[in-house]
Amino acid sequence: MSEDILIVALTGMPGAGKTTVANYLAQKGIPLLIMGDVVREAAQNDGLEPTSDNLSKLMLKLRDKNGPEAIAYLVANKIKTMKQENKEFEVVIVDGIRSMAEIQVLRRVGNVKLLAIHGSTLTRYSHIRERARSDVPSNIGEFDKRDKVEMGVGISDAIALADETISNNDISISELCDVSFRIVQKWMDENKFE
Repeated sequence: MSEDILIVALTGMPGAGKTTVANYLAQKGIPLLIMGDVVREAAQNDGLEPTSDNLSKLMLKLRDKNGPEAIAYLVANKIKTMKQENKEFEVVIVDGIRSMAEIQVLRRVGNVKLLAIHGSTLTRYSHIRERARSDVPSNIGEFDKRDKVEMGVGISDAIALADETISNNDISISELCDVSFRIVQKWMDENKFE
């Protein structure tokens, strides 16, 4: 029986559907840590308005100062604390992986499986516009700029090297959620016997 925590790491470009999947899995009782929330917390602590531009700049600043895995260290510490507080703790969702350096950090605290959610630019842009978050790009040009920032920090490698990928172009939200849950359930079953 495995002692390792299963860390289901979600990756994908902005608007692909990671948050939808993460929230669905959390509703199924799986603890959820959101990497973007760590950046939003840092912005709040620095007195910055949480706009798309400010959050992108802050993410890059944190990575410049502490390496590409800067945010993953903060998340890994949260996972360690969760394990100390609950010995039965077996699985956690980490939403918002942007690089393989982050995966390497998380592998030090658990068995990581990387799930990529893919969506076309137009699909993702329409998803982003439907959200009511403070960092929603005001136009497609700003959205493209955000994509370039994401690719610049290594998200393309994380997506390419995922253990599983779900295409979220022509499926319903319920189909996306069902497929993701089946994948995670399979990983949970496998993790028990590793």
